[in-house]
Amino acid sequence: MDILGGLSKAKFDFDELIPRKGTNCIKYDWAKERGFPDDVLPMWVADMDFRTAGEIIEALEKSARYGIFGYTEVGPSYFDPIGDWFQRRFGYQLRPDWMLKTPGVVFALNMCVRAYTREGDNVLIQSPVYHPFHSSVTENGRKILDNTLIYKDGAYSVDLADFERKIVDGKVGLFLLCSPHNPVARVWTEEELSAMGAICLKHGCVVAADEIHCDFVWGERNHRLFPSVGHAFERNAVLLTAPSKTFNLAGLNTSNVFIPDPSLRQRFRDEVSRTGVSQLQVMGLVACEAAYRHGEPWFDALKGYLEGNIAYVESFFRERLAPLSLAETQGTYLMWADFSGLKLPHKTLSKLLSQKARLWLSDGLTFGEAGKEFRRINVATPRKNVEEAMGRLAGMLESL
Repeated sequence: MDILGGLSKAKFDFDELIPRKGTNCIKYDWAKERGFPDDVLPMWVADMDFRTAGEIIEALEKSARYGIFGYTEVGPSYFDPIGDWFQRRFGYQLRPDWMLKTPGVVFALNMCVRAYTREGDNVLIQSPVYHPFHSSVTENGRKILDNTLIYKDGAYSVDLADFERKIVDGKVGLFLLCSPHNPVARVWTEEELSAMGAICLKHGCVVAADEIHCDFVWGERNHRLFPSVGHAFERNAVLLTAPSKTFNLAGLNTSNVFIPDPSLRQRFRDEVSRTGVSQLQVMGLVACEAAYRHGEPWFDALKGYLEGNIAYVESFFRERLAPLSLAETQGTYLMWADFSGLKLPHKTLSKLLSQKARLWLSDGLTFGEAGKEFRRINVATPRKNVEEAMGRLAGMLESL
């Protein structure tokens, strides 16, 4: 089925198999060092196997030809397309004075932990969740309190009673929200965000919202940026964004953090200053501005292609991969596969996937104990790779 349509497909070839081996990319070139066979098909780390928008490449080439890579700062031309993007696509008006630039969202998560808590304090997360949520807490001498998500009938939900109890009993001053949630692919409703936000506001708990996957929402769903849910929440929120997932720019280490409250913003700024980080590298800034200014046609075509990949995997699981199943993929390009039906020990399953199926998937255990029976599958790759991966999984099941 031609999901993209004739014009989009002619302009953006997401079926192109671009060789990435030999480019020092983590996804392809470090299999052997991490215990995988050389012919493993990598569908783990969350970057895409697609060439980014041509306008971004042209902007980078123009900057490179200039030949001077000195200290660089940006003005209104940098913020304007970002503000326009979030206004048009999410109905939320950001302000330039709210913005702080950081070398990646993971860096920003660590800054939130350091800015809004003290050593020994508790920080609330919702596992299974992106592993830097864990490390940003523990590596900074804080303690994790886990409001573990509830999994039932293929979907995840929040235990709000446990959420509030943990905040109150643990005197929690910071909640790390993942929205849309990685790896379980939930898109939180306005009602869910409002309920969590009200509890945090009631008990003086700052919300740091990692919304790096906000542009990837499927079906008729709408993503609500956490600060946009209510004015009171806006003043209690740190919004973490980046062009890295949306435009496949992860290696350029550029993110934009928006903090409406002046006091929270100053505390964050002070913590960044203590690290010695000042200006970001020039290429990341150039790419970010070009992406939000010119990358929308490319991104809209990409979304259509990814929807096709997700639909293909969902159909294949239903028809060919019982007793495996998938959590509902509401957002992100990461699919959360439940292998518990095989009733295999964790190490046995891992060995089968790597040695028999020759697939490199993200081990669910890295997202917390609640993810132990799962594997995360990155489908942001040409359809041929998706089809090959599903065939390898089917072959593995047939061999059991």
